[in-house]
Amino acid sequence: MIRIITDSAADLTAQEMAQPGVSVVPMSITFEDGTSVEDDGSMTKDEFFKRLATDSKLPRTSQPSPAAFMEAFADAEVAGDEVIVITVGQKLSGTYQCAVMAAHDVDVPVYVVDSETATQGEAVLLREALRLRDMGLSAQQIVEVLERFKKRIRIIAVVDSLKHLQKGGRVPAAVAIVGGALGIKPVIAVYESTVRLAGKGRGRPGALVALFKQLDELGGVDTNYPCVVLYSDDKATAAPVHHYLTQNLKLEDVRTCQIGPTIGTHIGPRSAGIVFVAKETV
Repeated sequence: MIRIITDSAADLTAQEMAQPGVSVVPMSITFEDGTSVEDDGSMTKDEFFKRLATDSKLPRTSQPSPAAFMEAFADAEVAGDEVIVITVGQKLSGTYQCAVMAAHDVDVPVYVVDSETATQGEAVLLREALRLRDMGLSAQQIVEVLERFKKRIRIIAVVDSLKHLQKGGRVPAAVAIVGGALGIKPVIAVYESTVRLAGKGRGRPGALVALFKQLDELGGVDTNYPCVVLYSDDKATAAPVHHYLTQNLKLEDVRTCQIGPTIGTHIGPRSAGIVFVAKETV
């Protein structure tokens, strides 16, 4: 069997984690008082965002250790499984490097894929890996497809501000200042492991218009793959995004998922966005 392993930045749903041959290596969150929790569901997403709102300092996120990956690989080795690891983008975290280090110390075949994305963008890649596995492709064949497919995964989101991304080192201070003008809500895009300021709008309605424009500017939606609507702490922020995709664009397979603690630390409250697969270029 081919085992698919990812990290908790992928924000897999309970149903996705329950699929045969899927496992998650959790990251950890350390709060300002020094307490740490693993991003394994022991603290719910809602509980995390309540804590984020009350703490004066941003939590720290920590990548899984090579030992944590080795433990997951050892389980696969006992079962006689090959392993495909899908990690959060390596420009966003050191998780990829930890998985590669661990892979060198086990005897089971391990293929490590840098997703170049995060949250449900990783999950899109994982779902494609499972689809290809069920079609009977080998681990190496699956990885070859994923390396091409990942270039088409896009995340676009309206964020309340860029201060969380800036404090976490994910965007430069100069970009955070541009996106933080009074009354302006920034729109970010994540692809190729980079967080970009993709647009901005006056208030949330203006930012949503800028968000929707990004769907075409970033390659258009390939309707062969489901779109995922993301939100951080307030599900109501996802409603106008879901409405636009289903009513204006007439998309049928649209899911809604909450962002977890690992990515939520950096994106902050009142964020909403879309994960989609861009059309394939000829």
